[in-house]
Amino acid sequence: MDETRNRILDVARDLLGQHPDAGMGDIASAASVVRRTVYGHFPARSDLIRTLAERAVGEITEVLKEVDTDTLPADAVWAQFVARVWPLAHRYRVLLALRRGEQGDEIHALLGSVDRILTELVRRGQDQGAFGQHLPALVLGQIAYAAVFTIADVHRAEGTLDVHAAVITSLLTLGVPASRANELADRAMVQESSRD
Repeated sequence: MDETRNRILDVARDLLGQHPDAGMGDIASAASVVRRTVYGHFPARSDLIRTLAERAVGEITEVLKEVDTDTLPADAVWAQFVARVWPLAHRYRVLLALRRGEQGDEIHALLGSVDRILTELVRRGQDQGAFGQHLPALVLGQIAYAAVFTIADVHRAEGTLDVHAAVITSLLTLGVPASRANELADRAMVQESSRD
């Protein structure tokens, strides 16, 4: 039962990432099950999307808990966060598209805890002088975070950009000077490779 449900979620995540308007029949076909099976686990498309969003929030929150937010400067924390969230960015980039759709308000609400943590981190970086103050912390954080998902999308399609590009681009978006962004990206890559 759980195996089928998880397969449906995995297939839905990938399919909706490519075609955000895909229906339950498309998801059933891609998962090699009948529509009734999909509806047995998720009575409506909105239930399936909510479950995907809840799963993403749980995984992203776990990544945020792993990053040393207390002792490092905000720009170093951001670099570590992006390096660790990179595999999830591939999986959950669909949420960016769905966030603009009919369930956008619900997805915004589910992602609210992540948004609050990142906004606080950006605000701290602004207070430290590490991040620009040209936009409010909430907006600046969401733009920088969206850049990571955009790069993940391009990477998936073309394979030309990687996590290093995502760290640097998001830091530049936050207003970090290029030399510091490169230094932090290099450091984050070393830390991530030592974790493997």
